[in-house]
Amino acid sequence: MSPASTGASTTVDADAPVTATEPPAAAETPDTRMTPGGPGYRRMSLALFLAGVATFALLYSTQALLPLISDDLGVAAGEASWTVAAATGGLALFVLPMSALSERFGRRTLMTASLSVAVAVGLLVPFAPSIGALVALRAVQGAALAGLPASAQAYLAEEVRPRALVTAIGLFVAGNSVGGMSGRLITGWVAQMWGWRVSVGVIGVVAVGCAVAFRLLLPAPRHFTAGSLRPRVLLGTVRDHLRDPLLRRLYAIGALFMTVFGGVYTVIGYRLTGAPFGLPQGIIGSIFLVYLVGTVSASTAGRLVRRVGRRGALYLAGGTTAAGLLLSLAGSLPLVLLGLVLITAGFFAGHAVASSAVSRTATHGRAQASALYQSAYYIGSSVGSTVGAVAFHSDGWSGTVGVGLLAILGVVAITVLGSRAARRGPAPA
Repeated sequence: MSPASTGASTTVDADAPVTATEPPAAAETPDTRMTPGGPGYRRMSLALFLAGVATFALLYSTQALLPLISDDLGVAAGEASWTVAAATGGLALFVLPMSALSERFGRRTLMTASLSVAVAVGLLVPFAPSIGALVALRAVQGAALAGLPASAQAYLAEEVRPRALVTAIGLFVAGNSVGGMSGRLITGWVAQMWGWRVSVGVIGVVAVGCAVAFRLLLPAPRHFTAGSLRPRVLLGTVRDHLRDPLLRRLYAIGALFMTVFGGVYTVIGYRLTGAPFGLPQGIIGSIFLVYLVGTVSASTAGRLVRRVGRRGALYLAGGTTAAGLLLSLAGSLPLVLLGLVLITAGFFAGHAVASSAVSRTATHGRAQASALYQSAYYIGSSVGSTVGAVAFHSDGWSGTVGVGLLAILGVVAITVLGSRAARRGPAPA
């Protein structure tokens, strides 16, 4: 083929040496995503840690106060539990639409807006005049918080290198555990002195500080590409994720783990205020210090996965949770507390493993993939808090434990199915 036919020039520099050369190789694009020890990683970790603190502190601000709310508003445990179920249900319903907004307007923008609205509603909650108004405000608060979890996981999947993703998400989940612990600890002691209304107001003020620090610390995204808000595109992305068998299993696992956790921690206050324990509200709030165990187990989930694999980590998390449930049946307070420690450690480890696996599995529409996980997760919380309370009213603590054990059996069964699927084909399970 002649030079003319290729479009190449026929002019040759007479002074240049004539050599046969290969075309220059394209330079590799450097990976500018964050990694532990690198620029911005600590600021990002602290910002999302504080977002996790605010999310769980607000979302579960009434959970440790249910006996006091029951007495003040004259409602039974099942009705009072709706102050928790409405918040988690609102989050579950709105997390997918919020994830679509984050694809269009950006992760940081949506997380900031969601946290701001949730904090504002949190400052109104103490003034609710009735159980109906309280439940309505909590539902709005949960819907506002829906913009945080899925957007945070999508932000991490885009801005953090894959090898560090489990650890980074584990730190966000650890923030959840600290928020859950500090929220219940603060509300327990404040409520004992000044009542439940003042205690949830204090949580709102704490969340304001977390929200401000979050916005100041979180680095601007560098790898975000705006997506479409067209319903057809969104539905197509959701359909793709729901067709993925691995993602379906992970969604179910997250829901089942949260069913256990939601049921146990919604009811535990009623159990410990009654016979044979008869503990005051402040002491019950202090019991939530066991969440520190969840902080450790979530933040070390990455090392656990590297050592025993994802399915091995899920088996260990499920077994630890089941052991804690059985131990909590004892009539001895130290054994009950040890049971809560095991339940908390198992839950947060399992949640960190499953949620990080979702972020690594999704190749597109990561916000929607994470949103579907969060939706399933918080549906599990709503189901657990409601069914756990009903079971407690019917059969006592053993009824709540029975609900939890059934959920853990589901986790084990789904993980076994994943193991079999992995042996049949190349896709991980």
